Amino acid sequence: MSKPESSKRNIILLIIVAALGYFVDIYDLVLFSVVRIESFHDIGIKEDKMRVMGEYVLNMQMGGLLLGGIIWGIIGDKLGRIKVLFGSILLYSLANIANGLVTDINSYAIIRFIAGIGLAGELGAGITLISETMRKEHRGYGTMLVAGVGVLGALAAVAVSQHFSWQTSYFVGGGMGLLLLLLRIGTFESGMFKSVSESNVSKGDIRILFTNRERFLKYLYCICIGLPIWFVVGILVTQSPEFGKALGAPQTLSAATGIMFTYIGISVGDIFAGLFAQLTKSRKATVFVFQILIIISSTIYLSSTGLTNSAFVWLCLFMGFAVGYWATFVTISAEQFGTNIRSTVTTTAPNFVRGALIPTTFLFEFFVKQFGIIYSAYIVVFLLTAIAMFALSQLKESFSKDLDYLEEDATGQHNILS
Repeated sequence: MSKPESSKRNIILLIIVAALGYFVDIYDLVLFSVVRIESFHDIGIKEDKMRVMGEYVLNMQMGGLLLGGIIWGIIGDKLGRIKVLFGSILLYSLANIANGLVTDINSYAIIRFIAGIGLAGELGAGITLISETMRKEHRGYGTMLVAGVGVLGALAAVAVSQHFSWQTSYFVGGGMGLLLLLLRIGTFESGMFKSVSESNVSKGDIRILFTNRERFLKYLYCICIGLPIWFVVGILVTQSPEFGKALGAPQTLSAATGIMFTYIGISVGDIFAGLFAQLTKSRKATVFVFQILIIISSTIYLSSTGLTNSAFVWLCLFMGFAVGYWATFVTISAEQFGTNIRSTVTTTAPNFVRGALIPTTFLFEFFVKQFGIIYSAYIVVFLLTAIAMFALSQLKESFSKDLDYLEEDATGQHNILS
C-alpha cells in the first residue's frame, strides 16, 4: 500500500486541531497545580496538610491518566484515532466543569481521576495522526508545532487563575474543550489506519507488547526516556513553595508563577528539540542533550540557597527548556511500533510517564523522611535521568523511519501492509 497523499490544507488543519487540543489538554492538566493552594484553602485543608493532600489529588489525576492511556490507546487502534480525539476531550471537559463544584478533598480527587482518564487520549491520538499523515522526513515539524503551541495552555491556566476564582478557572477549561469539539468536525482519519481497519489483522491488542521480549523491552525503554520530565514539573516546580522554604528563600515562591515560566521553557524547548532533531537527523542525540540539561538545571535549582523570585523565574525557564523534549519523546514512541499497535503505544507511553509520578512521589517521600526535601530531590532526579539515559542507549534511531508496517499479533502471526 502506498501512503495516501493528503492535501496541504488538510494537513495544516490537522496540525491546528491537534495543537489546540493539546493546548486545552495542558491547560486542564496543570490547572490543579496552579490553583492548589487557593482551592485547598476554600475547601478547608489545613496548612500543614497542603503538600501531602496535593500529592494525593495529583496522584489520583495521574492514576486516571494511566488507566485512560490504556483505554484510549486501544480505542485508537480498534476504532480510529479521530474517535479518541472526540471522546477524550468530551470526557475531560465535563469533568473539569464538575471540578469547579467540589467542596471536599475526596470529591476533588475522584473528579481529577475522571478528568485524568479523559486527558490521557489527546496527545497520543494527535501525534499518531500526524506521524501517519505527514511525509516521514517532515513529520518532526508537525509534532514540534503541536507541542510548541499546546504547552502554552499552561500560560492560559495561570492567566485565567490570576483574574478569576479557581472554580471559574475549571469552568473555562471545560468550556474551551466543548468549543473545540466543533472545530474537530471535518478532520480526517489516518490513511494507514483505514488500510488496517479493512483487514482482519489484530488491532489494539495490548498483549502484542508482551508476547515478544524484544518488543516489550523496546516499549519499556520508550517509557523510561520520559521519566525525568514529570518529576521536574510535578515535584520540583509544583512544590516550589516548600523547596523555597528549605532553600531559605526570602519570599514564598509561587507555584503558579513557576508553572507558567516552566511551560514557557517547555514550549521553547519543544520547538528547539524538533529543529535540532531535523538538523541532526537524530532524535536520540536530541534527547541525550536534553537529559544533560535536566541534570544541570536541577542541580542549580536545588543548590540555590536564598533563592529570590527573579532567580526562580529564570531557573523555571531553564528547567522547562531542559524537559522540553516531550514531543520528541512521544514521536520516538510512535516511530518504534507498527500501525496496528501504534495508537496504543503512543497514547500509553506518555501517560505511563505521567502516571510514574505516583511511585516517584512515594520514593521521594521515603527519601524525604531520611534526608530532607533537598537531598531527596537530588537523589531522585539523578536516578531518573540515569534510567532515561540507559533506556535511550537501547533504542534504535527512528528518524525518517517508514511507518507503513504491522506488528505480529499475540499469536505470533506477522502481517505487512501491502
